[in-house]
Amino acid sequence: MTANNEIKARAKQKGVCLWEVADKLGLVDSSFSRKLRRELPPDEKRRIINLIDEIATEKQSVSS
Repeated sequence: MTANNEIKARAKQKGVCLWEVADKLGLVDSSFSRKLRRELPPDEKRRIINLIDEIATEKQSVSS
């Protein structure tokens, strides 16, 4: 099992690219990818998962 599977699975399920999450966090894609190599604290994971849900909602409203 790799680190932060919950984040990666949620992004895939919602159709959100990890670079989009990085952009919202104000990080470059490579920095965010490196950040995900180690397990994040639960509160930070929850914040990123909420951000993934927000991005998915924004994408859905734009395509509607």
